[in-house]
Amino acid sequence: MKHIIRLFSTFIILLICSPSYAQKPRARDLGVPFNGTTGQFNAITDVKGVEVGYSTIISGSGENIVGKGPVRTGVTAIFPRGKTQKFSPVFANWYSLNGNGEMTGTTWVTESGFLETPIMITNTNSVGVVRDAVLKWYVDTDWYNGEEWWYTYPVVAETYDGFLNDIYGFHVKEEHVLEAINNSSGGQIAEGNVGGGTGMMALGFKGGTGTSSRMIKIMDSTYTVGVLVQANFGRKPSLTIAGVPVGKELMDTLNNELKLPPQSYRKEGDGSIIVVVATDAPLLPHQLKRIANRVPIGIGLTGGIGTNGSGDIFVAFSTANPNAFQRYDFSGVDMLPNDLIDPLLEATVQSVEEAIINAMIAAETMEGINGNKSYALPHGLLVDLLRKYNKVE
Repeated sequence: MKHIIRLFSTFIILLICSPSYAQKPRARDLGVPFNGTTGQFNAITDVKGVEVGYSTIISGSGENIVGKGPVRTGVTAIFPRGKTQKFSPVFANWYSLNGNGEMTGTTWVTESGFLETPIMITNTNSVGVVRDAVLKWYVDTDWYNGEEWWYTYPVVAETYDGFLNDIYGFHVKEEHVLEAINNSSGGQIAEGNVGGGTGMMALGFKGGTGTSSRMIKIMDSTYTVGVLVQANFGRKPSLTIAGVPVGKELMDTLNNELKLPPQSYRKEGDGSIIVVVATDAPLLPHQLKRIANRVPIGIGLTGGIGTNGSGDIFVAFSTANPNAFQRYDFSGVDMLPNDLIDPLLEATVQSVEEAIINAMIAAETMEGINGNKSYALPHGLLVDLLRKYNKVE
């Protein structure tokens, strides 16, 4: 009996210590110093009602055979009011730092002032299939609550994962879109090589999906700003974390200069970043444009500059004013005075910066098509550099 108890205890210890059962470390777990106070989950889902879901598609290895793989891609779904809350538009607006990318539906967001759909993120070549699958899902779930005649423009964004993924094999299908939608939930969410961020790279290392949030107080009210990024941008020498020139310090580490196949014209720094900003503060569309305009500052703090080959596109929405959208009746709305908006602007910058670094900390080394490999940011060396520059004790 003692032997059985001892074996059982050992099994429990293994379960607790095994990386597969442990929560992946995040930037703050490594001691990376950031400004601002986070929400409970330090995630976009700290904004009440927001839900996030993923479909992660990983299969195959070795030589790229178009249509067969290897596959390293996926889909991310973001619902401003949750997937069970049918048609319930939120005030929104968007901004592009550099437009070498795609986010569908944005012209109507600007024109109407509302985001009427979930936000989907995938790879560059799968925007169309994701958009069509979302439209079909609307029909199947009666998203428009029995209206016989409606039109809509799904918001679908992308970044390019063709260095690791068989992107011309078109592996994202309707089933993966539905999986991301059905998996959407609040609370703690995964980061790194998940969803649309599966095959992405950032600032010379493995990138992907990251998130962060900030709680701020304005007069007697507390508001939340939450951010989710799909990070696939930037050059290694530019990588900066908490003011430390990490990229320059690690230039000779892992020697992960991209060994591109002959047919590739990818330049170092090409890529994109999609950023989604959510808040529960009562902001109108013109104010949400100001929020989206501040996203590049957070990107810049990590080393991004919006290169010619990068698609840097951002959308911001507010879950306040739930009854603002009306087809035939007048509606009254609350609006935060412009003179009080500065804490929200600052929270946006802080959350974007941390979300990008969280994506990189969570990401794991990945080998994709033709043996192409993107290396994870080495945690131990990062901590050593933070100590060297007196950022941590």
